[in-house]
Amino acid sequence: MRHEKLLAICISTLLVTAGQGVVSPILPLYAKEFDVSTAMVGLTITSFGLARLVSNVPAGMFADRRGRRILLVGGPLVTAVGMAGSAVAGSIWWLLVWRFVAGAGSGVYMTGAQIYLVDIADPSERGRYMAINQGALLVGFSAGPALGGVLSEAYGLSTPFLVVAVAAALTALYGALRLPETGKGGSPPPSGNGVDRQALLRSPALLAVGLVSMSIFSIRAGVRQALVPLELTDRFGWATDDIGLLFTALGVIGLVLIVPAGWSVDRFGARAVIVPTALAGALGIGVVAAAGSISVYVAGLAIAAIGTGVTGPAPAAFVADLVDDADRGAAMGLYRTLGDAGVVASPFLSGALADATSFSTAIMANAIFVALAGVTFFVVTAPRAGSTNLV
Repeated sequence: MRHEKLLAICISTLLVTAGQGVVSPILPLYAKEFDVSTAMVGLTITSFGLARLVSNVPAGMFADRRGRRILLVGGPLVTAVGMAGSAVAGSIWWLLVWRFVAGAGSGVYMTGAQIYLVDIADPSERGRYMAINQGALLVGFSAGPALGGVLSEAYGLSTPFLVVAVAAALTALYGALRLPETGKGGSPPPSGNGVDRQALLRSPALLAVGLVSMSIFSIRAGVRQALVPLELTDRFGWATDDIGLLFTALGVIGLVLIVPAGWSVDRFGARAVIVPTALAGALGIGVVAAAGSISVYVAGLAIAAIGTGVTGPAPAAFVADLVDDADRGAAMGLYRTLGDAGVVASPFLSGALADATSFSTAIMANAIFVALAGVTFFVVTAPRAGSTNLV
């Protein structure tokens, strides 16, 4: 039965992320049609991330009290509305509004999905369960960009958004039919159970792993989604279908590595996976920043994809081990909020830095941030004599 639930949540995740992947290579170009700056283009990604940021913790706490299933059905429905609105946006400001709506739906779904996975997995299998779902996520992100590039070339830049809206609505229907409830719901957990919420907010280990997640999301949103499509178009003359195929190839790299990543988390522990892979991500983005040719540029993106792809399931598994069942939703919501802060801040800040200096400088700033996050996590989570509780 647990495997059936795992399969069902993975199919739902695949549909959600395929929809997001469809628009990833064309969103900056779509926003650029409104004749705005690179910083404003970054805001179209920031608004999506901001909605996720503000919805994660409420969604997690709601899951603790009322169950997970409503998040897994309601989230995609909200995303469908936001994507349909984005397709018909008449100005950059309306595009920002509809991107915010779509982001809220995404945040609600992804928070519910991660809690759902922890519910159905034995502690010894959490890394593998997270990795399998991450694999479904990567399949969606891998297949989506190529489809988005082809659709935009053939039918215009707004068409992928309409396709995503339909896919999100189908995801909600699938979730309603195939995803049974796993949370107890019905009432708040009794006081005194689990980790105190204020202590959770002050947990050095949770904040440190959240910083790593923030930096990974920062390079995904600020570099790969916001800057790379613009630089490939302006500097190297690539078309949207070429960019879509590249993004698909990068997703395949992560997909190939996701099963070994999950096994590594269960075998060696999340901490042993997080530190080296975060540094590998930083190295790859640094290569992109310094690249003088398209071959080196793509090689750097591949190195970063290897690092961030293997990191994938480790931070969520690390968080799941920090808290008791009663606080699982709140912890996951806070962890996702810290990560989504990178989605909120990086696209706009990276775009503004690129406008003020250069694309290379903005990309290198992200590489430094990831490296510092990895080192900070290594120091903060180092075992200490006489201590058994990282929270």
